[in-house]
Amino acid sequence: MRIVESTKDLGALAAELEGAPYIALDTEFMRDQTYWPKLCLVQVAARGGIAAIVDPLADGIDLAPLYKLLKSERSVKVFHAGRQDIEIFHHQGKVIPNPLFDTQIAAMVCGFGEAASYETLARKLAHAEVDKSARFTDWSRRPLTKRQLEYALADVTHLCVVYEALEAQLKSAGRHSWVEEEMKALQNPALYALNPEDAWKRLKARAHNKRFLATLAAIAAWREREAQTRDIPRNRVIKDEALLEIAAHPPQTAQELERIRAVPKGFAASKMGKGLMAAVADGRDAEPPAVVHHHRPRRKREPSQSAIDLLKTLLRLRAEAAHVAPRLIANADDIERIAAHEDEGVAALHGWRAKVFGHDAKALRQGKIAIALEKGEAVVVELED
Repeated sequence: MRIVESTKDLGALAAELEGAPYIALDTEFMRDQTYWPKLCLVQVAARGGIAAIVDPLADGIDLAPLYKLLKSERSVKVFHAGRQDIEIFHHQGKVIPNPLFDTQIAAMVCGFGEAASYETLARKLAHAEVDKSARFTDWSRRPLTKRQLEYALADVTHLCVVYEALEAQLKSAGRHSWVEEEMKALQNPALYALNPEDAWKRLKARAHNKRFLATLAAIAAWREREAQTRDIPRNRVIKDEALLEIAAHPPQTAQELERIRAVPKGFAASKMGKGLMAAVADGRDAEPPAVVHHHRPRRKREPSQSAIDLLKTLLRLRAEAAHVAPRLIANADDIERIAAHEDEGVAALHGWRAKVFGHDAKALRQGKIAIALEKGEAVVVELED
């Protein structure tokens, strides 16, 4: 088993992989005690039997050769459900892998369901059983056991076979462009942005009072900066419920802050308590966030539930016929907007999605097609003019 523990050896590995048509990658990381993910392992594999485990925690290792490789356009970077892996590379190495291929998304296009697991794809396409018993071990402890290393490497060796099988299916079906659209979304840096000024949105507050939201935005931004700077989980700074209660009843003094039930005892007198009180004061004078309403403006026409249900049935039928996961074609908001004749910006009405579902969705809405029962099964029927 090849374990890379030095910058020199990593450079040699990167040189071997530079000309590979694709590189399968996975990571193991820890995040329960930190704000930023702690990268513990990077596993790589490629055609020809190249496979290695890179140890980012090895003394003196510099991951620059790996990050350079991830940017190289000569090799497709293959992940399974790779959003968290990409987030780590983006924040630690300032790089988003390119070109990119996510086997979970490709599997949705190839008829493997909504969110096919790596184990499922390995079993069905690579005819391999993946042992996931080491999934929740502590990847930051050294030395790693043979079982841990074998588990980690299996996550990329079988991925090579899975990728090649899915690539062949996409080519045969002419569906490469369907996957490419989703890959572009995964490569958007905005997807991984952690802007403290937007932290209040995570709290999903029900109140829409402008002063409440201004205070919530200020103290949530303060907490986010503290968590990032100290590299601890947000709730280790102060819990969500405390922020919501503070925004609803902003304390004027440290004594008032101490009396809030969700605030830990002694917190008000601490350095963080003083920082929180300063953020409360900032929120008192601040403009509320630009987005103060979480609900959609009132529609010109509200869709009937029966129209929504019919469109959902049509989506399921067309998705089954095309062997594509319904979620990849349209989501619940798309369905509601189509039912309400709010077509602008609905992805399901454009490109390949329109061919699979969108054109028929409009035809159903216009009464040109209908859904009927035939031998106990729902079917789409064309209506005569």
